[in-house]
Amino acid sequence: MIHQGKFSHIIWLLLGLLPLSGSLNAADQENLADPVQAELPLEDLRTFTKVYDHIRKGYVEEITDKTLLEYAIKGMLSELDPHSAYLDESLFDDLQIHTKGEFGGLGIEVGMEDGFVKVVSPIDDTPASKAGVEAGDLIIKLDTKSVKGLSLGEAIELMRGPKDSKIVLTIVREGRDKPFKIDIIRDIIKVQSVKHKILDDDFGYIRIAQFQVNTGKDTQAAIKSMTAERSLKGIILDLRNNPGGVLQASVDVTSAFLDSGLVVYTEGRVKNADVQYNAEPGDSSNGLPIVVLINDGSASASEIVAGALQDHRRAVIMGTQSFGKGSVQTVIPLSEDKAIKLTTALYFTPNGRSIQAQGINPDIEIERAKITSLKPRPKFSEANLNGHLNNGNGGDDSSAEERSAAIAKNKTLFNNDNQLFEAVNLLRGLSLFSANQSAVEETPATTPKG
Repeated sequence: MIHQGKFSHIIWLLLGLLPLSGSLNAADQENLADPVQAELPLEDLRTFTKVYDHIRKGYVEEITDKTLLEYAIKGMLSELDPHSAYLDESLFDDLQIHTKGEFGGLGIEVGMEDGFVKVVSPIDDTPASKAGVEAGDLIIKLDTKSVKGLSLGEAIELMRGPKDSKIVLTIVREGRDKPFKIDIIRDIIKVQSVKHKILDDDFGYIRIAQFQVNTGKDTQAAIKSMTAERSLKGIILDLRNNPGGVLQASVDVTSAFLDSGLVVYTEGRVKNADVQYNAEPGDSSNGLPIVVLINDGSASASEIVAGALQDHRRAVIMGTQSFGKGSVQTVIPLSEDKAIKLTTALYFTPNGRSIQAQGINPDIEIERAKITSLKPRPKFSEANLNGHLNNGNGGDDSSAEERSAAIAKNKTLFNNDNQLFEAVNLLRGLSLFSANQSAVEETPATTPKG
């Protein structure tokens, strides 16, 4: 049994109130020296020690002091907010691997809501996304084990497993009458942060699945590659179902589309939490029109990018309202293999908007939908008539079959991804408007007669 004096000493250490040699920086020491900061709820601490002692002596199973103290740390952090957490050796290692883009599991970003695991976003090309897991899904069972009562870390542990092993998720989804099951085969998740391609009509498409350390460089490389291949008319930046990641990466990505200016700033209680992040000089996209796609799976770093480009009026934001994670987590190592992830600040867009629990509202709201044509019918045109006159301007005939083929091509994109279809249409409109404006400016003015 622990002597009362020794036990009290442990409690003080647990609460971080006894400075260990070399463990505090100057700012922390200044805070501790402040008499207001040093005031402690002694009565509450006594209650804590009593509860601790009752558990040690009376709980039905014997629990070591090490385990109890670890439970206490987990409890303190888990009650703060959905994103603060205690990282044991396994979770700490996973976090470091996660930011580099390769980790084991299902491929979903998750949080907690009402005691259940909530899917923030499935990550592209992972077992979860391929199996049909969607942003907003509530996971209520992992195999046969109920999620209720588990911490987020414990639930994540259950979702891990060897490559090619199976797990069954029981999911509650809005719009479905009852829970349903999804079978997923685990795999080693290798996330390619940035993908790009050139769409029809010379529009560049950049998909960012997750913000990793090198995402900013990869985005600039994608822009450079596409502009070298074609004379682009605009760029679509797809941040849908992007759960975020490294904050600095979001600043680097935004810098690729801004010549200068504030990207995001953070505010917190400790002095080093108040930071401003500015764009590096030089717009890699050379002022091209930009459409940014977001949805309710776009969180954190994704919202920083969308909010900054929206505030600077540099891009049109299209899709649905984003997730609303506007807080910054700092990973504080406790040892070589353990750490805490603590919410230390809120971030704000250049115009001072807090995204926390609100998200980014798109400039043009478009829900994902699958729309069918009204009563398809055979098409017929002048070019199908026998003996029709040729086009006086030398243009090619446009038969009904050719028109139908073009419509079918557009219809495929519309049915597969109506939000991307609308983004392309918007860029087409902006491109036409820009071309018309240039034509007007280049037309020499005529001198009125008189």
